[in-house]
Amino acid sequence: MAASIILIVIVSIGLLFIYNQWQFKKAEKSYQPAGKFITVDGIKLHFITEGNGPPIVFLHGGILSSSDFKETVKMAAQQGYQALAFDRPGYGYSEREKNRKISPITQATIIHKALKELGIDQPIILVGHSWSGTMTLSYALQFPSEVAGIVTLAGAMYKEGYAAENGDLLSKVVTKPIIGSIILNMLLKTPLSKGMAYSMVKETFAPEQVPEDYTKELYAIGFRPGHFRANREDVLMFPETSKNLSKRYKEITVPVVIVVGEDDPFGVIDHARRLKEDIPHAVLNIIPNIGHMIPELHPRIVMDNVNIISRKINKSYNILNPKE
Repeated sequence: MAASIILIVIVSIGLLFIYNQWQFKKAEKSYQPAGKFITVDGIKLHFITEGNGPPIVFLHGGILSSSDFKETVKMAAQQGYQALAFDRPGYGYSEREKNRKISPITQATIIHKALKELGIDQPIILVGHSWSGTMTLSYALQFPSEVAGIVTLAGAMYKEGYAAENGDLLSKVVTKPIIGSIILNMLLKTPLSKGMAYSMVKETFAPEQVPEDYTKELYAIGFRPGHFRANREDVLMFPETSKNLSKRYKEITVPVVIVVGEDDPFGVIDHARRLKEDIPHAVLNIIPNIGHMIPELHPRIVMDNVNIISRKINKSYNILNPKE
């Protein structure tokens, strides 16, 4: 009897594992990469790009991938920019080095190397959403002469007030070597996880409406082992990094525009106001009647604020070169 129960358990575990692996492959076939790839330090990164002109680099938050900026990339190209949006390491179709802590600072360095490989030597406008607020500011601090301006969108920039300021149980569990692998490979394509995906998306877009099919894409792509683990690792790495890095935000001298929705449910309005205090020359735009997912829902607002940076750059250039 005991042997039969053990056998049933083993078979059930095996079938659950096989089912999840099949679902992961099925998801990738449904949402194939739409952009290009570049390899940096042996890590393959996926990115989408359109247009020619001054370069803009868009960095997504912690929920999906470069696809959050797909409409913004098109709009930027139409307005005369060279627009690039990367899947951050581990997200979407970008790889992530295993057994290494990847902080916002590390990720900024990886993106910097990718841009050099792509031959982009002109100073860039950096646009960072949500979690990438800190990553964007880190980039500017590491490579100040290579950044023309910064736009943060609903950016998280400080440990204090961050949703997982002290970590969270799910992140701590799924990043454990054994139990984490079991969860990631056997439970991500179950009804429980699907319910989690739908709840996560609804909360992230609140109080605005979730675009049709967005949740399906998140569940397909975001609920794969590598992507899900990358997100949970990022959640755990954020507090310490932002705590240390925020002491240096005052050093940033390039034009900065801080954009946040008045109805954002994640407390980043406080981060926006605090960053304005740390960087007095920054422009703070609190947009009424919008929430957190600015790139996905409001690409025109993104570009309106990018163009504020461009006008500041052009004004500065004309002052330095009055005959031109």
